[in-house]
Amino acid sequence: MAIIKKLALKKFLSDIFEVNDKILDEYISNWTEYSIPKNIIITEAKKTERYIYFVIEGIQKSYYLNEGKQHIMFFAYSPSFSGVIESFLTQTPSKYHLETITDSKLLRLSYEKHKQLLQEHRELETLFRKVTERFLLGVIERHHQLMAFNVETRFRSFMTRSPHLLNMISQKDIASYLRIDPTNFSKLINTIKL
Repeated sequence: MAIIKKLALKKFLSDIFEVNDKILDEYISNWTEYSIPKNIIITEAKKTERYIYFVIEGIQKSYYLNEGKQHIMFFAYSPSFSGVIESFLTQTPSKYHLETITDSKLLRLSYEKHKQLLQEHRELETLFRKVTERFLLGVIERHHQLMAFNVETRFRSFMTRSPHLLNMISQKDIASYLRIDPTNFSKLINTIKL
């Protein structure tokens, strides 16, 4: 089973940037399995992210708290990376939490091993530059949607991109992610045909 999980990671990385098979296999061989139940905080705000995660199963959310209210920034689900990426990359304290929404099966790699392997293999460094570029483009796109789109357009965009999440994540969490009042979110679900 571990081999199948690592093959999923290998395919995911290879689709981003092709790395010599031997080097990529060495890199992937250092990832370990990590299972965690739902509703558990993986990384707390003000703590430094020590691992990068790859989601095999389950869903996680990253959020910051303001006056006790969660403001959801991202969801992570298979196949994608998870973790507080900027804290991981800079080894500085996180500004927000990472928590499981469902039971989750992940692969993870420590920062120390990740850094060592990137220093040893230029191809891996290039791969993760491209990963970082994709992450940045995603953040810019999300920022654009939050700034430029009205509530209905944000809702439609989400439902076009990730309709499967509607049955897996609470409406309250999706509403928070889209910056929509939960009452208005319910109205949108009931009135907008997709």
